Amino acid sequence: MNQLTDTALSVGGVTEYIKALVEGDRFLQTLWLTGEVSSTGYHTTGTFFTLCDPDCEATLRCVIWRSQRAKVVQHPQQGEQLLVLGSINLYAKRGEYQMTVWQALPGGEGLQALRLQQLKSRLEAEGLFAPERKRPLPAYPQTLAIVTSPKAAAWGDMQRTFQQRAPGLHLLFAPATVQGETAPNSIVTAIENVNRDGRAEVIILARGGGAVEDLTCFNDERVVRAIGQSNIPIVTGIGHQRDESLADLVADFAAHTPTAAAESVTPDYSLLKACHQQRRSRLTLALTQRLRWEVEHLATLNKRFKSLLATAPILNQAVAKCQIFSQKLIALDPQAVLTRGYAIVKLADGSLLRNADNLVPQQELTIQLGQGKLKVKITEILDEKSSKI
Repeated sequence: MNQLTDTALSVGGVTEYIKALVEGDRFLQTLWLTGEVSSTGYHTTGTFFTLCDPDCEATLRCVIWRSQRAKVVQHPQQGEQLLVLGSINLYAKRGEYQMTVWQALPGGEGLQALRLQQLKSRLEAEGLFAPERKRPLPAYPQTLAIVTSPKAAAWGDMQRTFQQRAPGLHLLFAPATVQGETAPNSIVTAIENVNRDGRAEVIILARGGGAVEDLTCFNDERVVRAIGQSNIPIVTGIGHQRDESLADLVADFAAHTPTAAAESVTPDYSLLKACHQQRRSRLTLALTQRLRWEVEHLATLNKRFKSLLATAPILNQAVAKCQIFSQKLIALDPQAVLTRGYAIVKLADGSLLRNADNLVPQQELTIQLGQGKLKVKITEILDEKSSKI
């Protein structure tokens, strides 16, 4: 018995041995772990919770120490999936191992949602979703490019829509995989091919509705950037009305469905025809009214012309009288008299000089000739006898 006692290990010794094995394992020093939160407990020293694996009924105790609480993204809530980062440690007092958690993220769909939100925030900060980047769509496009799967129902729905609304529209089909791991590269390649071709005025990126996981390719960063870098405006018609992808946010216009996308880029031919008929009727009415007015105006002018012909002899007599009066006015024009060698003499105040009375030597006078004026000064006043030649 004494011999067995001497060779037996103590509880503390075994615990320390196991602690050294666990905490010395590099794999257990830093690892990611996923599980469902089965219980939680909050204490001043930290947050204690248990992760379980429903498939094998395994559990693991975890702790987020108080100093680390503010740094974790997702705090544990019972029933939620968590993705945790930490290390495995042995709690010697109870002989239990637990995980010291440094970071906790939503697991499963929650993790996907978090990654999607982070990508959305980053792209939004770059300005890819800014309204001012969105380009107007042509009112009457002649050539459209469709990026979708040739097997998708969306392609058939859009073809019927185009046939009804714009029968003469030229369609370019750029086939692409719109579901699965290869979808992002396929969509990017299709968009780049349409841009290199250069004939399309608008690109429609379309896919019918489906499960959320079926539409993940439209949240892929490669697809979003390809849409943002396209030289041709892009319209998206992805999923149902409740769905909104990052591709919708960066597109120049986002429709709720492929059919709505087709309708958004093509005016309804029947409506255009009705509008054309209305404009034609208004134009015909306007021309008819203008023609009626011009006929009435022409009749008025014709009546005035006939009246003018009736008064022509009187008008000729009046013109002859005017010519006689004009000749008389020309003969009486003082300027005409001056051109014949006569002159007009004016006193300093501008009054006409009609006789030599009251004139004195050295008095200034103004003489107006046919061309030009003279200012003279009287040197001698002659009587009527001495003035005769």
